[in-house]
Amino acid sequence: MIQAASFAKALQLKELSPSSKKEWDLRSADLNRPGMQFCGFYDYFPFERPQVVGKVEVAYLDGMDPAQRRSMLETYFSYDMPCVVICRGLTPPDDLLEIARAHDTAVYQTAMVTTKFNMAATNYLNQCLAPRVTRHGVLVDVYGVGVLLTGESGVGKSEAALELVKRGHQLVADDVVDICRVSDNRLVGECPEMVRHFMEIRGIGIIDIRAMYGVSAIAVSKTIDLVMHLEHWVEGKEYDRLGLSEDTINILGVKVPCQITPVRPGRNMAIIIEVAARNLSLKRLGYSAAHELDRRMNEMIMRKSQENED
Repeated sequence: MIQAASFAKALQLKELSPSSKKEWDLRSADLNRPGMQFCGFYDYFPFERPQVVGKVEVAYLDGMDPAQRRSMLETYFSYDMPCVVICRGLTPPDDLLEIARAHDTAVYQTAMVTTKFNMAATNYLNQCLAPRVTRHGVLVDVYGVGVLLTGESGVGKSEAALELVKRGHQLVADDVVDICRVSDNRLVGECPEMVRHFMEIRGIGIIDIRAMYGVSAIAVSKTIDLVMHLEHWVEGKEYDRLGLSEDTINILGVKVPCQITPVRPGRNMAIIIEVAARNLSLKRLGYSAAHELDRRMNEMIMRKSQENED
């Protein structure tokens, strides 16, 4: 459900005609330009979308016969639509506002041109309607790579993030990470506003990263590019030592690269996380150190085999 007041506030809309509808049951971020409906075509009318009226539609309404326009608007507003937004700061005909009030449909006005408003409204609705989930973990921005640290409580996620902040990276969220899927293959994580830029360090308590290290040490949100699951080192357990296999984790239907990283005394987790972020960036550019080493070894084996045959 989309809150009408939040929609108007986020897009800086001026209310021309009020409505008792406080929320709208929108299922997509699509909008509708009602030019065809003003011409009488209703075979396909997505009335469940916000209606966007631009310069063309207002000019068409102004040029209509008043009686014909009123009849057309009565038909148009008989549909249960969320709202009508008039762009470019244009003033709609008085009978449009009168009929909108009679049908309890909100009418807003924006100074934005129609194209820019469509983009802004679509982006806002996409964010509101995006699938969401909350995960326990720490999200940091390391060299432009969003790294989500997961693992059981006490494994050292916050301590590793604090060391990363000291090394010039940014904290996005500590302990609680709100994740939303903003596109088919992109996840964005952020911190709940109540605990934003705070961190809990066991033995010290709650610290304010922004007050302690400055605004450059925090970020409001970040794309999640890599998940690093920290766990206490288990003797005898096989850990990936080459990096040839690329494991993923499914979050909201998006597969994200995932690495299991063992933690033990003496390991500098901040440096390891930095290396993992740089390594992911190299892989995205088409270079993998593990595959390069594998290629060199195969070439050497083939060369030795040919020398033995000769």
